[in-house]
Amino acid sequence: MLSPGADNSRSIFFQSLGCAKNLVDAEVMLGLTTEDNFQIVQDPSRAGVIVVNTCSFIGDSKRESVNAILELAQYKDKSQGVCDRLIVTGCLPQRYKEDLKASFPEVDAFVGTGQYGQILDFIKGEREREDGFKHPRYIHHENTPRINSQPSHRAYLKISEGCIKNCAFCIIPKIRGTLRSRTIPSLIAEASHLISQGVLELNLIAQDLTDYGRDLRDGSNLTQLLKELVKIDGLRWIRLLYVYPDELDDDLLEVIATEEKICKYIDTPIQHISDNQLRLMNRKVTGELIRARLRRIRERIPGVAIRSTVIVGYPGETAEEFEQLKAFVKEAQFDHLGVFHYSHEEGTASYLLPKQLEESVKLARKEELLTLQQLISRERLKNRVGSEVSVLVEGVSSESEFLISGRHAGQAPDVDGNVLIRGGSPVLGTIQRVRVEETMEYDLIGTVV
Repeated sequence: MLSPGADNSRSIFFQSLGCAKNLVDAEVMLGLTTEDNFQIVQDPSRAGVIVVNTCSFIGDSKRESVNAILELAQYKDKSQGVCDRLIVTGCLPQRYKEDLKASFPEVDAFVGTGQYGQILDFIKGEREREDGFKHPRYIHHENTPRINSQPSHRAYLKISEGCIKNCAFCIIPKIRGTLRSRTIPSLIAEASHLISQGVLELNLIAQDLTDYGRDLRDGSNLTQLLKELVKIDGLRWIRLLYVYPDELDDDLLEVIATEEKICKYIDTPIQHISDNQLRLMNRKVTGELIRARLRRIRERIPGVAIRSTVIVGYPGETAEEFEQLKAFVKEAQFDHLGVFHYSHEEGTASYLLPKQLEESVKLARKEELLTLQQLISRERLKNRVGSEVSVLVEGVSSESEFLISGRHAGQAPDVDGNVLIRGGSPVLGTIQRVRVEETMEYDLIGTVV
């Protein structure tokens, strides 16, 4: 909180919505403003500058972003707050800037996805030009100020920005631009800095990790990057998020399997198993290739935890194709599964497809698949009772103040379950062995050994 008489023009409040990649952009803006002597406040009513970093990937995220702007705009009313500058950044203005200008006259600046590095100029009202907006090209580097907003023992490392996949349902290439990879030396430098601050776990993120380095034209790829990252002293866990099955080759599987620091965890979005649905989605895979990749992953990395995501209710998805997907989910036995119902997004190739399904059908299919995965998850977790797992101890559980929460290597932050510790001597920010004694639908319960 600010003290009475503080200079409100130098106080700033941030709210970031959406994915971890968007969060890293917000962390860079936090770093840039802090370096410029802004004071970060947790109460928006005490902030002279308010920044809301938005998402517009699907309908639900757009609604959440618009509601956040409406809520934070009230602090420009002097009876509610002291805000003089309201800045809206990220995917929503990148996609709907002109509409937002007309709808939100109280917003002082709209910042695109390729302009977060110039946040200070926008705050000071010095940059209203279109440079960097229409075709995002910016990505931060190792010397760009950044404040890690995660618990001190973990951090995200964004290795590239943009996408070259052009899936028919996805708006990301239009709002994030084409692929821009950071160099391996840049990533090693930033990772080393994070480790020096006490980070034990690095979660590597990008639109698709397996595309990393294709634009650099120097031979850099994800496998090479991992071989360098594991050399950093003090780094304990490296986790890969969003590894698409298209490019998941044996070289990458080999380094995951053999390097102790790399979590035996693969997040590989498949979207569907029907060849017809995959073709309509413009995915460059078939159902058989997906099955072959999953078999190869489990052959090469015994005990690996696999997370995936699927889309139900895509235009033209028949009842038979949905049943095919359900049967595959039973067959695949994913450790974790995210289920999205298709969002009808203007600007995507799928927007004009015929045979759009009713919202009620899409939601019913989503609920049915989630219920199925819940049963699968429960049964898979029961197999861990009596075993010991290494757990990164994180803090008091949201389930109960009498439990400590952590995660084992097969659980990614925020999206998977947790390990709830009820006995022993857990030490926050360390990795400890925990004996599993009970299970819940998505969580394990145990005692520090």
